[in-house]
Amino acid sequence: MLAPSKNYEDLCGRFSWRVPEFYNIGVDVCDRHADGSGRLALISLDEAHRCQRYTFDDIRRLSNQFANVLVAHGLGRGDRLGVLLPQVPETAIAHVAAFKAGLISIPLFTLFGEQALEFRLADSAARAVITDAAGLAKLTSIAERLPALERIYLAGGDADSGGLGIRVAKFETEVERAAGTFAPVMTSANDPALIIYTSGTTGNPKGALHAHRVLLGHLPGIELSHDFFPQPGDLLWTPADWAWIGGLLDVLMPAWHHGVPVLAHRARKFDPEFAMWLMAEHGVRNTFLPPTALKLIREAKARNPGVRLRTVASGGESLGEELLDWGQETFGLTINEFYGQTECNMIVSNDARLFPVRPGSMGRAVPGHDLRIVNESGEALPGGEVGFVGVRRPDPVMFLGYWQNPAATAGKFAGDWLITGDLSRQDPEGYFTFVGRSDDLITSAGYRIGPSEIENCLIRHPAVSMAAVVGVPDPLRTEAVKAWLVLKPGYTPSEELVREIQDFVRTHLAAHEYPRHVAFIDALPMTTTGKIMRRALRERG
Repeated sequence: MLAPSKNYEDLCGRFSWRVPEFYNIGVDVCDRHADGSGRLALISLDEAHRCQRYTFDDIRRLSNQFANVLVAHGLGRGDRLGVLLPQVPETAIAHVAAFKAGLISIPLFTLFGEQALEFRLADSAARAVITDAAGLAKLTSIAERLPALERIYLAGGDADSGGLGIRVAKFETEVERAAGTFAPVMTSANDPALIIYTSGTTGNPKGALHAHRVLLGHLPGIELSHDFFPQPGDLLWTPADWAWIGGLLDVLMPAWHHGVPVLAHRARKFDPEFAMWLMAEHGVRNTFLPPTALKLIREAKARNPGVRLRTVASGGESLGEELLDWGQETFGLTINEFYGQTECNMIVSNDARLFPVRPGSMGRAVPGHDLRIVNESGEALPGGEVGFVGVRRPDPVMFLGYWQNPAATAGKFAGDWLITGDLSRQDPEGYFTFVGRSDDLITSAGYRIGPSEIENCLIRHPAVSMAAVVGVPDPLRTEAVKAWLVLKPGYTPSEELVREIQDFVRTHLAAHEYPRHVAFIDALPMTTTGKIMRRALRERG
C-alpha cells in the first residue's frame, strides 16, 4: 500500500514490493475481511433496480460452497473455468471460488458471439463454464465443437441440457447443497490464476496468462489513480464489464483487497443520466469511467447534485484538455488518467493531488515499475525521443506469458524489457505522452481491437471474398472500425448489404467490434509477400 506523501519522488524512493511466496487472490480479497462483523462487500442492482447487499461473510460462504462444488465435480488445480456473466454477484463469487480451488478463471464478455466464444473456450480447453440463460443459448450451438467442456453451471433459470451431451447444473441448487467451509489451495504468488484474452493484429486472439501476484501488481496504480485509495467512506463503481481487465482487476478485486465495497450494475447500454443517478443514489465515491463514458455524459449534459465523487480514474484513450476541464467543472475534481495493457497493466498514472496533470500526458511511472522509452531491441532512447514504452522484468503485474503460445510470448520481449508496442515519449520530469501504435491495433471506446478476428469473421459472410479492417478517426470513440471489402462475383454493393454484413459481425463477435464504416474495393493493397497494407487503407480514409 502506498504511504501518503506530498512528493512523488519521495513516494517512489520509499516504495518496495511486498509479494509473499504463497499468495491466493481469493483468500486475499475475501476471507481476511470475513470476520463476522457484517462488513459490506457488494451492492448489487439488477435490471429492475432491485438492490441486494452482500457482506464479506456472505461472499466467503458462497465462494466456499461453489469451490466445493467445483472440486466435487472433478475440477482441480490448473483446470480452466469460463465465467460468462455480466456484472452480477455470481461473477465475483465464481472468480473467488476458482482462485481458492486453484483453478484458472477465464473472464468472458457476455456480448461475445458464438465464434468469439468458441475460439476462447477451445483454445483454453475450459472444462466448465458458469453462465446465464443467454449464455447457455450461445453455448448450445457450439458445445459439440468444444470437446474439453464437460459441465455448465446455470445461474438463474432451469438447468436443462437440451441434449447437449454436457451436464448442465443449476448454480443455486448446487451451491445450496454444498458445505460453507473450504480449505483453499496453497498457491504460490507465481501460480497461474486467470487468462484474459486480448486481441492482436495478426492471427487469433491471445490469452494473457496472469499469476495470483497480478492483483498485488495492480495495487500501486489503483492507489495512485484514486489518490491514496482507500479513504474512509470509499465505494467503487465502474460501467466497465468485469470480463475486462479494467473492470475485474482495476475495480472489483483491488477494492475487495482493501475491504472497500463495490457497486455492481452494468446497463445493457450506457445511459449518462442513469449513470449520474446511480452514483448519487448509492453514494459512489470512486469510479473508473472510460473516456467514451465521460464523453457521453458530457454530450448529454447529464448532471446530478447528489454526485459526491472523491476520485475519477480513466484509461484506454488519451484525455484532452477539454475533457479534463469539463471533468473539473462537472465533478469538482481532476480526472486521473492511467495507462497499461492487458499483459502489463496500471504502470503509468496521474494523481492530481501529488503532481500537476498535463493534458495529453498519460502520467508518470507508478512506483514499483521500471519504465523506459526503448527501441525494438530494448535499448533505452535519449529523453524526448519517440520509442516503445518498455517495462523491465520481473514485475508483479506482468503476465506469465501467452497461453500455449511461447513464440508470441518471446516476441513480446527484448532482453529484460517487455515491449508494449505503444509509441510514446518521456519528458525530463518523467511524464509519458502517447504518440501512437506501432501495429494496427484499433482503440475504440476504450476497447483495444485487433483487426484479424474481425477480418476472419467477415470472410465467412457469403458475399465477402477478402476483407481488411482498420481504425479511422471518430470524435466520440477515438477510432471506429472500418472494413474494406472485396465482394464475390454476383454480389453488388448496397446499403442493404452493408447493414447485413454489420449485423453478421455484431452477431458472431461483439457489438463493439462490428464495422461502423464499410467500403467496397476491387482489390486490397498488398505487399509482395501477400500482406495487407493497412496503412495504405488508413490513408484513404
